[in-house]
Amino acid sequence: MDLNFVRRGEGEPLLLIQGMSGTHLSWGEPFLEDLARDFDVVAYDHRGVGRSPRLDGPFTIRDLADDAAGLLDALGWERAHVLGISMGGMVAQELALTHGDRVSTLALGCTYCGGQGAALAAPEVGQALAAGMTSGDRDLALETMWRYNVSSAFAANAANFPVFKEMALALPVAVPVIMLQMQAIMGHDTSGRLPSLDVPTLVVHGDEDQMLPVANGRLIASLVPGARLEVLEGVGHLFWWEQPERSAALVREHALAAV
Repeated sequence: MDLNFVRRGEGEPLLLIQGMSGTHLSWGEPFLEDLARDFDVVAYDHRGVGRSPRLDGPFTIRDLADDAAGLLDALGWERAHVLGISMGGMVAQELALTHGDRVSTLALGCTYCGGQGAALAAPEVGQALAAGMTSGDRDLALETMWRYNVSSAFAANAANFPVFKEMALALPVAVPVIMLQMQAIMGHDTSGRLPSLDVPTLVVHGDEDQMLPVANGRLIASLVPGARLEVLEGVGHLFWWEQPERSAALVREHALAAV
């Protein structure tokens, strides 16, 4: 599949895998700019998202992992450091499990592995997000998404939302595509296979994450042999948006330590 991507920087190859309803723009300029100082960074749009090809039907997380492996082929990269967040973290897990020879190091942010002890968003959060997305009111949808994706302190700073809104409006993702992404997420469960993972792994999670509670990060770190867990205090789901410099430093330290 001919996926749309952006590329910048020089150094070790680093593939960024975005989450549900996210595009290559969702990484934010501060985070990308920081990483590009040390890495050859590629951020892409999933199938049906942004400027990538339209969907031709439902898909699984495994399908999205195969898409990522295909992109590595197209880039001519035998191996790459991989950062996946949220749904993208699920894709990154599957990529490392099924195409392990392609992943140099793995960083999993604010994500979920399924199985016993894993938890999706609380019902009231899911209901509020669904109501916002289906309301027909674009501003309400964005404000609801913002409120549940960042910490209360970050949301309280009025200067932060306009930047997020501009990004989201630049490449909006269609609601039917988001629903298919959610369907794929509901079928995701790598919990039984994560103990077989043989790649240096970093797990990052904000302790105010309302989309995928921090218990998910702790569970993943307990399942992956030798995984390092970093819990960011007072930070929500979009940890790289709230703390771009610290997030980039964590990824940099983890990846370059293995070189």
